[in-house]
Amino acid sequence: MTSRGRCRKGIHSLRGQLTLANVAMLALGIVVATAGALMGMRTYLLDSVDTQLKATRDSIGDSRLTLKQVDSLSALAAVRARVSPIPSDKEADADSWVQDGIFVAVDDQGRPTAIGPFVPTETQRALAAAVDDPAALRGDEEPHDLRLDGTPYRVTAAPLADGTTVLMARSTGSVHEVIRKAAVLDFTVGALLLALLGVLTMLSVRRRMRPLEDMVETSSAIAEGDLTRRVPSSRHPTEEVEQLRIALNSMLHQVESAYRTRERSATQLRRFVADASHELRTPLSAIRGYLQLYDKGMLREPGERKRAWDRMNCEADRMGRLVDELLTLARLDQQPELRFKNVDLSRLVRDAAEDLRAQQPDRPVTVDADGALLVQADESGLRQVLGNLVGNIRTHTPADVPATLALERRDGVVRLCVADEGPGLAEEDAARIFDRFFRAGGGAGSGLGMAIVQGVVTAHGGEVTVRTAPGKGLAVTVTLPGRTGG
Repeated sequence: MTSRGRCRKGIHSLRGQLTLANVAMLALGIVVATAGALMGMRTYLLDSVDTQLKATRDSIGDSRLTLKQVDSLSALAAVRARVSPIPSDKEADADSWVQDGIFVAVDDQGRPTAIGPFVPTETQRALAAAVDDPAALRGDEEPHDLRLDGTPYRVTAAPLADGTTVLMARSTGSVHEVIRKAAVLDFTVGALLLALLGVLTMLSVRRRMRPLEDMVETSSAIAEGDLTRRVPSSRHPTEEVEQLRIALNSMLHQVESAYRTRERSATQLRRFVADASHELRTPLSAIRGYLQLYDKGMLREPGERKRAWDRMNCEADRMGRLVDELLTLARLDQQPELRFKNVDLSRLVRDAAEDLRAQQPDRPVTVDADGALLVQADESGLRQVLGNLVGNIRTHTPADVPATLALERRDGVVRLCVADEGPGLAEEDAARIFDRFFRAGGGAGSGLGMAIVQGVVTAHGGEVTVRTAPGKGLAVTVTLPGRTGG
């Protein structure tokens, strides 16, 4: 049962079908070629027999002999045979066509007659009896087929001068025997060729189909969870299979990347939800605690009530800012359509620097943004980027640490650098600076500012890079396309 299933599977496989197709085409070619060769050989050999018969018939017809003259010649031939019974090689060659031939003279009624001393033999009588109409045969140009005792013959007739008809037949058994042997030889060789072709085709197709089997194995491994598997290159690849391998590996790479991205996004989403819940829980817990104190009458003094009121307002503002930042990130994740227009980025940089000076008068602020520098951008988005970068300096560095805001256009792009000379970040913290709710060293803030910066800049088709080290400050460079519009 199992072997039959495997055999049936092998026959219906692509390898088996290709092998059967090749063997079938070669078999058809061998049959057609052999049939054509045998038919040509038969025609050639029969034409040779017919040529000899027609030459003999024409010689008899041109001699104008009568039956009596033939009798006389036959008597002389009999005497010569008695005197010299063994003919010479030349005479044997001249009469070699008689070896498989039959001669018989028949009268007007088709009865065989004796020629000289030679009485018609049984074979000659059978030939005369097999020919129904000697006169009609005598008038035909081409010899006819005839069978005597199962042996094939070609027969024709020639007239003598006195009206007697001589029937001449020559056996074609040797011709058919040669054709039979040639057919056996051709089909034997053909069968060996078919067997050899089948074996070679199976081996060749198996080698050529190996890349496809590797693809099946790779697909099965990926289906079982091994996303790193790829289809290996074959030692003797064909162009089509190699193209398929490259395309499949490219697709598998994209599938793996998409899966990794989805896993990473799911992990980030879970962490984001957890962090957002934690961040929102803190102000809500504080507000709920003060409300409970107020409800139980524990805030009796006006100063205590005012302090509780201020704390609740502060926590509500904090929660409102957090919700606004979350909404901003949600809109950026949905890739919103920004309102692009010509924006003087130098003016925005100078405004941000003035805000920082107003909030921290003791901080040295350097601005390198003279003149006007127009870019196609969303003004509110860029203001938010500058506000978050300046806010990081204000929140995470001492009030007397110098800050620098530099702006330049070079190589078709615009670069905005906001740097400080504060404590800087460790390498592992710098790698996570754009993660949502990440706060280096547990500092203040919601941990969403740099994520918003990256989202806004990416929406503008730009990029954000960070250069920092412990004790060497933090420099954030925003690179934007330098396009402008009318």
